[in-house]
Amino acid sequence: MCLAVLTVTAASTERAEALSCPDDQVVIQTQGGGSHVFYVEVADDGPERARGLMFVEAMDEDAGMLFVYPDPRPVSFWMKNTLIPLDMIFTDERGVIVSIHENAIPYDETAIFGGEAIFSVLELNAGVSKAKSIEIGDVLLHPAYDFYTSLPCDAK
Repeated sequence: MCLAVLTVTAASTERAEALSCPDDQVVIQTQGGGSHVFYVEVADDGPERARGLMFVEAMDEDAGMLFVYPDPRPVSFWMKNTLIPLDMIFTDERGVIVSIHENAIPYDETAIFGGEAIFSVLELNAGVSKAKSIEIGDVLLHPAYDFYTSLPCDAK
C-alpha cells in the first residue's frame, strides 16, 4: 500500500512539472489551436504596475509586460510617459482574453477601460495582436493563472 502511494505521488509531481510555466513567459493559446510565446516582465505590485512600460524606448516583438492584480477589478490604463505604441490585452482570472485595445497612442492620457473584472493585462508592441490573430476568447498561460486553468504552458 505504501509503495502505491509513492508511485502516485511521483506521477503527480512529474505531471505538475510538465504543466509548470516559466515566470518570464506568457503563452497565448488561440482558439484555432496555435500558440504564441512572449517573454515578459511581471508587474504584480503597486509600484511596478504604476511604472509599467513608462520611459521604455523599444521592445522586442516577442516581449511584453504582464500586469497581475490580486483579484479581479475594474481596470483602466493610460499612456502617460509611455514612448512606444502598445496593444493591451485584458483577461479574466482564468487568463481568458475579454478585451483588446490595439495601438494605444504614446503619451495619451485618455483612460483605456479594459473591463469590470480584469485580473491581468498583457502589454505588447502595437500591431502584434492583429499580426498574430490574437482574439477575445484566446487564453493566456502563465503561473499567475495556474490556480484557474489546467492547460499546460507548452500547449500547441
